[in-house]
Amino acid sequence: MLKKENILIVDDNYDMLELLQRNLKAQNFHTYKASSVMEAIDILKVVAIDLLITDLQMPGLNGIELIKFAEEHFPEIPKLVITGFPSVDTAVNAVKSGALDYLVKPFTSEELKKAVQNSFEGKIGTKKKSAPALLDSDKKITNYAGIVGNSEQFENLIDVIQRVKNNKATVLIQGESGTGKELIARAIHFKGSFASSPFVAVNCGGIPENLMESELFGYEKGAFTGANETKMGLFQAANGGTIFLDEIGTAPLAVQTRLLRVLQEKEVTMIGSQKAQKIDVRVISATNNDLYEMVQKGSFREDLYYRLNVVGIETKPLRERKNDIYPLIATFMKKYGIEYGKPNCTISDKAVEILVRHSWPGNVRELENIIQRMIIMCDLAIDIVDIPDYLKYQQPTEGEVLKPLKDIEKDHILKVLHAVGDNKTKAAEILQIDRKTLRQKLL
Repeated sequence: MLKKENILIVDDNYDMLELLQRNLKAQNFHTYKASSVMEAIDILKVVAIDLLITDLQMPGLNGIELIKFAEEHFPEIPKLVITGFPSVDTAVNAVKSGALDYLVKPFTSEELKKAVQNSFEGKIGTKKKSAPALLDSDKKITNYAGIVGNSEQFENLIDVIQRVKNNKATVLIQGESGTGKELIARAIHFKGSFASSPFVAVNCGGIPENLMESELFGYEKGAFTGANETKMGLFQAANGGTIFLDEIGTAPLAVQTRLLRVLQEKEVTMIGSQKAQKIDVRVISATNNDLYEMVQKGSFREDLYYRLNVVGIETKPLRERKNDIYPLIATFMKKYGIEYGKPNCTISDKAVEILVRHSWPGNVRELENIIQRMIIMCDLAIDIVDIPDYLKYQQPTEGEVLKPLKDIEKDHILKVLHAVGDNKTKAAEILQIDRKTLRQKLL
């Protein structure tokens, strides 16, 4: 005999709700009712539900939307689908979305009992297993100087790096934040014939505007107040090798003018000095701004733009190269698994599916941070419950008329009352108010 469980039934047909409720109460189950997806989600958020039974065809949002939401935010709850419009596609879609069983209307009390029993047995007896670690999968993983991927965009990028790594042509890398622009610059340098020479990375956006010239080009003793000694600039430090100018779009026009001379004449004049010094430096710059647009607006020198952009590399955002997400997950799983003492940590197929689906506005950096956090917080297997909520299927919305707060509160109270069969004591418990307050709010 089954123990008492909380069952949420969702159907826009009141007669069907009553029928389901009577049948389930006869089997000693406690039921909650909802006539729409939004009502059901409200109940799921405040009540410990043990089984979700939902119709598929409902006005507005359908049952599939509810199944998808519940599967990712409440994966431990088994889901049973009922419908009066059966089809193979509908059944497959429901199961793929997370439903354990599928019941076609009209059904007998015995068929409902059997379906509910099967759903609970699936919940109790079937433990979700994590997929083998992606490191052991047969997916192709290429790691080129720390750049990981297997997409066509990845292959094209490596081809460009191979072509420029052994010469000192200036390179401009453009793309969104978090797409690995510095990693590309380092690959160009350390994979090439100048790898033993200096590589100097400069974050132009992190240097105060009034200090940028002295930091980049150096200064003579006494050149300005506080210049108590002669100091070599970052260009001189990179002599013979590569200087990487990140966030080049933030450089003030005065610095742009001096930088143009460095590129044209291949020499640097320190602040306070009249003597130019010859240098042999490859310049790689990067920006997440549209430099060409800045040129049109007059905030970036056109002649410098073309000097920097002899070879242009555009880094594609992660949402445009989904095939790279698999090897990136595998790489970060291995890296942080070792770092945090969990080298055998695995990740489930469903968790990977959610990660691949996400748009990743923070690109590779965001993905790396998420993997790192999940490895820290999980035991030895990452599953849906370990995925941050903002990555999961978001709560579906319907167009709503804007209402006063009092009316919204009353609507919610009525939904809860309806769900618990007008049991005011139970409703007050869920709403965390007393019965007197409940009555007052319904006036």
